[in-house]
Amino acid sequence: MTSGSSLFLRLAFAVSAWLVAVGGAAQAWPTKPVKFVVGFAPGGGTDLVGRAIATKMADALGQPVVVENKPGASGTLSAELVAKSPADGYTLLVTAAGILAIAPNFSKVGYDTFKDFEHIALFVTSPYVVVVNPSVPAKSLAELNALAKAKPGALNFGSSGTGGAPHLSGELYNHLAGVKLVHVPYKGLAPALTDLLGGQIQLSFADINLVLKHIEAGKLRALAITGSKRFAGLPDLPTVVEAGVPGYRAETWYGLSAPAGTPRAIVQQLYTEARKAVDAPDVQQRFLSQGLIPSTLNSAEYAALVAEDHAKWTKLIKDGNIKPN
Repeated sequence: MTSGSSLFLRLAFAVSAWLVAVGGAAQAWPTKPVKFVVGFAPGGGTDLVGRAIATKMADALGQPVVVENKPGASGTLSAELVAKSPADGYTLLVTAAGILAIAPNFSKVGYDTFKDFEHIALFVTSPYVVVVNPSVPAKSLAELNALAKAKPGALNFGSSGTGGAPHLSGELYNHLAGVKLVHVPYKGLAPALTDLLGGQIQLSFADINLVLKHIEAGKLRALAITGSKRFAGLPDLPTVVEAGVPGYRAETWYGLSAPAGTPRAIVQQLYTEARKAVDAPDVQQRFLSQGLIPSTLNSAEYAALVAEDHAKWTKLIKDGNIKPN
């Protein structure tokens, strides 16, 4: 055998060994617990969704999926932590619309929504419902718009605070419907709903799970769903678009993102198992009971949603000169 042939064989063997090692490493993931970082305290929407998915994925991955709560700065501290973590599939962010699409417009954050993450899977969307006090003489969204245009500034909508998603939902509605609903900020949506029930304010863009019982009891009147599709728990309620306001969609959402540079094979495995978890009948039922709509989007569609909402809220916030509380 010539020295050239011998060198070629040694190189070929080395390359083969490397490929086997790399393949084995990829197939071995995960070999230790996977961490879901949640940017809010236990019991909130992000936490509840993250834990429901984590339990299902742990069974499939054969490793614990541990939820770690890192509240602070409207969830942005959790995103910064994950963005700066090793891109090995072991530290993941339970994402929320507020963290990726809204918060960067109000303060300097330690991450870039697009450059620092691989957006893997969308778990659920969480639309709001447009609700009015029964004293408001509007039985439909069209009638509400007519009333708002006839009496500009006479209708007040309450929100969880300036710059929050319920507030922005109302401002987007003002812009697209051509009306002037007056914003009244509260320190949380619960006190806003107390005043709505008492008639101190006229309407709100509220989480479905917070107002469903009041709608069913006749204490509030529902006019429309703010998301892109109807909600199964209120099947006769139209979306805002169906009710006559083209282009309107306002909803929060929860998903899963990894640090940029996470190996494609791991990203794909995470998406596959997340998809199975979301599709599980018991998880679907749990989400629907909480006013959440399980997602059917793939990874590319989820990334497109992040980009679309980031652009939409950035423009609205800038054009309206909206400042946070």
